[in-house]
Amino acid sequence: MNNVVGYLTSCAQQRPQACAVVEGEVQLTYAQLYEQSRRAGTALAQRNMARKGVVLVMEKSADMLALMMGALWAGAFYVPVDPQAPVRRLAQIVARLQQCCVVAPDDAQAQELSRELGVPVLTMQQLLSQETDDQLLAGAQAASLETDPAYVLFTSGSTGEPKGVAVSHRAISAFIETFVATFGFTPNDRLANQAPFDFDVSTKDIYGALATGATLVIVPRELFMQPLALVEYLVRQQVTILTWAVAALCIVTTYHALDEADLSCVRMVLFSGEVMPLKHLAEWRAHLPQTTFVNLYGPTEITCNCLYHVLDPNRDYHEGIPMGVAFAHNGVALVADDNTQVTEPGQKGEVVVSGPSVALGYVGMPQQTAKVFVQNPLNPLFPERVYRTGDLGILSEQGEVFFAGRKDNQIKYQGHRVELEEIDAEFERMDGVTRCRCAFDEKTKRIRAFYEGTAERLALLSRARAELPRHLCPSSLDHVESMPLNKHGKVDRAQLLVDRKNAKRARRAGA
Repeated sequence: MNNVVGYLTSCAQQRPQACAVVEGEVQLTYAQLYEQSRRAGTALAQRNMARKGVVLVMEKSADMLALMMGALWAGAFYVPVDPQAPVRRLAQIVARLQQCCVVAPDDAQAQELSRELGVPVLTMQQLLSQETDDQLLAGAQAASLETDPAYVLFTSGSTGEPKGVAVSHRAISAFIETFVATFGFTPNDRLANQAPFDFDVSTKDIYGALATGATLVIVPRELFMQPLALVEYLVRQQVTILTWAVAALCIVTTYHALDEADLSCVRMVLFSGEVMPLKHLAEWRAHLPQTTFVNLYGPTEITCNCLYHVLDPNRDYHEGIPMGVAFAHNGVALVADDNTQVTEPGQKGEVVVSGPSVALGYVGMPQQTAKVFVQNPLNPLFPERVYRTGDLGILSEQGEVFFAGRKDNQIKYQGHRVELEEIDAEFERMDGVTRCRCAFDEKTKRIRAFYEGTAERLALLSRARAELPRHLCPSSLDHVESMPLNKHGKVDRAQLLVDRKNAKRARRAGA
């Protein structure tokens, strides 16, 4: 399939009156989604957007889905951006893409963004109201290649700038076709979309539905602050599949929102993003005893997931949940520091992934791309490009692989991938901060920030909460006179946490 918008075409032809997407009271059939997306595609094709980025600054919605598909009709790629992201971050994204167009939901937001970014901004209505030009779209599709990017998702970057992961049509189709076959998705399924469209978990929802003719049920963002209402919504919508970040599942169980609910309609829960806490998992399994639970693993750079583990209802998992076995379309190996494959129990190695779903690389960042998209160290015979994830796995006696941390300071926080260096850089841009280092407290699952300088702590923390994306805001901020160093002369982030705990203990003792 040269262009994954072909999934939508097939559904519109075979199931035109079936429900494609639900957003509250809004419902679009496959025929309606097809028509809306082609209108948007025509508007973009008229602007010569082939192989260029369409930056969508808006909340997830049925209309946004139509715009995403419209970008694909035009031979462009879509770039979803959280509308709550700071303008400076959006400006970085636009600059990185070079040639792109920006789309906002309405005139007022388009005008405001245009002033702040200094570039023209289109509105959703401008695209969706365009008359369809079948000949123009046919030409755009004929020129489309399976190796062209379909989307770019911007993640946290260690240089202090966001990194845009470019994912091709081929990468999506290779993953999705294996994914839906492995878990038996059907046209009768109703997929509850938890993730924002700028988060790669949503790729499984969107294309899982499109590839099978199922229904995508968009769960509003605000419901995740109302766990009881969230569960009621799932029941009312009779959803059958949850492909959710671990953090979202934990919100539900933290507030015991499953206690009075009947979610027997849910046949499968697939989770990813972080290690699933066993107590939260136990509560989900207790309330949904007939449901299949699946642990998924994989970073954005390999198109969603490369490993999966279907949980055994008769296993307690006190030793943890395995990362799982490889999906059929890719190869996964643990590679030791000497670039040999890990084969002995108890050994650790970096997770290295090969296959057609490996991303194209980072947009406009060739040096960053070259660091992690490399020749397969286990293959000296012919060119084979792999992605080095930076995640560590350890081999058990039973031959299972368990997550064993990160090689660097990249973490998963609230379902998002975060590189601590980006937060450091954001604080170091602020007046009165000479140096900042963050550490992730594994026990409390919180980001702690530490800084040197003359800035007032509370004012600095307030500014950070106003300017940074929510998942980049630290839970605490501490002033330090100097940073502790490790034996390599680098800041010892772990020691910062130890020092903070010791200081708190001393204060309590003094009180």
